[in-house]
Amino acid sequence: MRDYEYEYCARTDYIRSVVEKSGAAGIVYGNSGGKDSALTGILCKAACDNTVGIIMPCGANRNYTTDTTDAMTVARQYGIETRIVDLSAVRTAELQAIEGKCDLKDNVCNNIAPRLRMTTLYAFAAAENRLVAGTGNRSEAYMGYFTKWGDGAHDFNPIADLTVTEIYEFLRWLKAPTFLLQKAPSAGLFDEQTDEAEMGVTYKAIDNFLLNNRVGGKEMEIIESFHRRSLHKLRPISTFENP
Repeated sequence: MRDYEYEYCARTDYIRSVVEKSGAAGIVYGNSGGKDSALTGILCKAACDNTVGIIMPCGANRNYTTDTTDAMTVARQYGIETRIVDLSAVRTAELQAIEGKCDLKDNVCNNIAPRLRMTTLYAFAAAENRLVAGTGNRSEAYMGYFTKWGDGAHDFNPIADLTVTEIYEFLRWLKAPTFLLQKAPSAGLFDEQTDEAEMGVTYKAIDNFLLNNRVGGKEMEIIESFHRRSLHKLRPISTFENP
């Protein structure tokens, strides 16, 4: 197990340094009510008092109930300022605008919400001289389980090197609310959605591969398939270079 007392000090020092060097006045992040946003918010608040979490319901019923309730509980426990921006009507308007002009498959519709959320976070950042903190973890990154230019966009990320297993360990060390440790990981893009069901493999298996290089054959096939298909998300933007 990692030394989370050291991790806490090192990561808050890192965040403080990033904010100071940028000349920003504060931090903004998306508070989804899940484990990753909770850890990001806790660390950012400890490093920079002027941290704001934005709750952004967008289409799914769960966004208005469990997700919002959990997000508010974490914010209250750690004294994080919170604002709510309802994006459901914006998502509906976007879908109506492009309907009939392209094939609105499920993956197209599902990726709209994360991109609208990031647009909203950067609006707050620009209006209030804030940096956008990322909330993605190492396990998701390896699987490509994030939306390009959505939750994959940010100015800095204090938890990007942590696997899901380590996120849970860190939250236990921080004495975070128990529901964060029991709640099935989910992007909350639609009701009943869970990360593991969509991927077809558990985070336990993914992390066992990343941390110990041990995983079953079938699980390895799924992990490597996801990784190969999503490499474009991890590479720098391709640009033309004159020979």
